[in-house]
Amino acid sequence: MRKLAFVLSLLAGPAFASGLQIEVEGEANGTITIDLREDLAPAHVEQITALAAEGAYDGVVFHRVIKGFMAQTGDVQFGKLEGGDMSRAGMGGSDRPDLKAEFSQERFLRGVVGMARSQDFDSANSQFFIMFEPGEFLNRQYTIVGEVTEGMDVVDQIKLGNGPNGSVVGRPDVMKKVTVIE
Repeated sequence: MRKLAFVLSLLAGPAFASGLQIEVEGEANGTITIDLREDLAPAHVEQITALAAEGAYDGVVFHRVIKGFMAQTGDVQFGKLEGGDMSRAGMGGSDRPDLKAEFSQERFLRGVVGMARSQDFDSANSQFFIMFEPGEFLNRQYTIVGEVTEGMDVVDQIKLGNGPNGSVVGRPDVMKKVTVIE
């Protein structure tokens, strides 16, 4: 009887989000589906799903896109296509606190989603990146939050940056709508 009560209590507990669906517009058009890894980075997943549920990611650009490396987005402070400050895109975060690193043994392979941060390991906030190719040098240096399960063809079409450090010149591609999915 206790086992049954325990199982029922787990089922009645709070449901974790299992993913994000990102509608992309620009040179790339389509949907990217990301499976989130609460098992690896519960605090990071909680923060990005809360931001997505609030609509904070809607209209945010891919501000740094480096061929053969990754596409970075998620600057909810400066990175909005409408009303943002594209000259500062990539320098901001959200009004939520920065997160303590949640490094894991998982590897940065094609399609893996990681959290961007400054030189401080504990500075990730809202920005994240999607890997075009493996980046083993990032292993145990950045927090992995998920992986693309559908839409890598869309990721591959995101407008490349040709400015300093991969910054996108001109009109960047945008996350038109980001939805939390189960």
